Amino acid sequence: MLLKTHFARTILAVIAASILASAQVTAAERPNVVVIVADDLGWADVGYHGGNIDTPSLDRLAEQGVQLNRFYTTPICSPTRAALMTGRDPMRLGVAYGVIMPWDNIGVNPAEHFMPESFGAAGYQTAMVGKWHLGHAQMTYHPNERGFEHFYGHLHTEVGFYPPFANVGGKDFQVNGVTADDEGYETYLLADEVSRYIRERDTQKPFFIYMPFIAPHTPLDAPAELQEKYKDIDTDLPPARSNQTDSTRRISKMLMRESARPMYAAVVDGMDQAIGQVLNTLDEEGLSDNTIVLFFSDNGGAAYSYGGADNAPLRGGKGETFEGGIRVVSLMRWPEKLQGGQIFDQVMTVMDVFPTLADAAGVDPLNTFEFDGSSLWPSISEGTTHTREDMIMFASEIPIYGSFKLTAFDNTWKLVQEMEQDQLSTTVTNYLFKIADDPNEYNNLAAEYPDIVVSMSKAISEWRALHPVSGTRSVLIPPPGWRAPKDWASYPRPLEDLQSDTTLGLVPSELYLRILDMQHGQRGRLMYGCLERWWSLGFCLESN
Repeated sequence: MLLKTHFARTILAVIAASILASAQVTAAERPNVVVIVADDLGWADVGYHGGNIDTPSLDRLAEQGVQLNRFYTTPICSPTRAALMTGRDPMRLGVAYGVIMPWDNIGVNPAEHFMPESFGAAGYQTAMVGKWHLGHAQMTYHPNERGFEHFYGHLHTEVGFYPPFANVGGKDFQVNGVTADDEGYETYLLADEVSRYIRERDTQKPFFIYMPFIAPHTPLDAPAELQEKYKDIDTDLPPARSNQTDSTRRISKMLMRESARPMYAAVVDGMDQAIGQVLNTLDEEGLSDNTIVLFFSDNGGAAYSYGGADNAPLRGGKGETFEGGIRVVSLMRWPEKLQGGQIFDQVMTVMDVFPTLADAAGVDPLNTFEFDGSSLWPSISEGTTHTREDMIMFASEIPIYGSFKLTAFDNTWKLVQEMEQDQLSTTVTNYLFKIADDPNEYNNLAAEYPDIVVSMSKAISEWRALHPVSGTRSVLIPPPGWRAPKDWASYPRPLEDLQSDTTLGLVPSELYLRILDMQHGQRGRLMYGCLERWWSLGFCLESN
């Protein structure tokens, strides 16, 4: 009997060891993943789109990989990053309308599951190098608490490209919560750090690297040699065909402001060189063939300044829901699985990235809430058609409070709404495009198809009601008397200094919370995680 037991245990041990070894092999064979995000890059500002800025590294990715020709993001920064990390609609997350400013206490709910958490659970080493912009007030919002083992970069935007890398006066550059005193050009520092991380990696594990640049976001700055290279670049950009963008350009020109185009071009060139360094490091380490490299811009180019980005022939730019604000440059390369030089013309959104990369890498998504995105990996890799059941919707309230830019679209139709909320009235301007035939949005068909406008407007209204009343809005100026910390690395409140339970606010019980939520109706919700609503009453029937 003892011998039988011993034999059984031995067999079980052998089986367990075999399973473990198999899992390790599987983990080792999984692709590495590098997600690179530009900040405010224009559609026309890459070489393979015919631009006049040198981007040989991005052109190389286009040649060796797949152009994601209809890749869509939100029109502004934080919502895109929230959608990327969660695979969820920023409207549900409370960050659809504006960006998280330094004086905001908001972040993405810690109950939301982030993409690197799933990759980490699957055996990946995870690193983030660059700009976060998803919350900073407490450590639960910090990259190191959202699945990234290693964080090198800054919490905010507009930190400056040279030391002291300050944001609204406070130093904002760190390594895992500790201030970094590195000297040099920020774009190049990020490339150096990613290259170092790849070379010093654990070779027994795949890696997941998120590399979000601030380039080419303001405040624009670049090394002297790049400034010299572009000092004579053509600054005469084509009209954006949107009031917000073109009127701002006109005002800037009237005020005799110097064109931003030469410096912008220098910043884009520097970013491309940094990307090239990372690609070369992958080559040198023999990792290129089995590494997924995904590149995209967080929104359309900031074309509203005199000069700056160029989104032509797309209409509009950053902050708007015309194509120039939401359809962005995007590329995917994986030599082992994807044939180079392809153009993928199906609609893909930033919400699809998490499920798509997880599917491609064989990683089990451990998301706690239902994805709003879906995997397009079968379509990208095998050429199958992805059927999308729901319309895609994006919003922005930047830069003017109460001035909303909205859109809903599918493969055929696209409705753009400009909504101006005044004290006594709300004015809505509708633009309806048959986007399949008119991708550059020249022909407004709203007057010809009023029924479609009404139907899509209703869908936008119901979607907007999902935004939490407590969510972030457009507040570009800090509260009176607010001061930035001297060092942002010291700012996040540690978890041990906070209450163990989340705060419901002034509402005494969940019953009253539900009653108030019902009364808010289409103006937004108080309950978090609503999936379905009784629209006639605005009551949250299901929470997830």
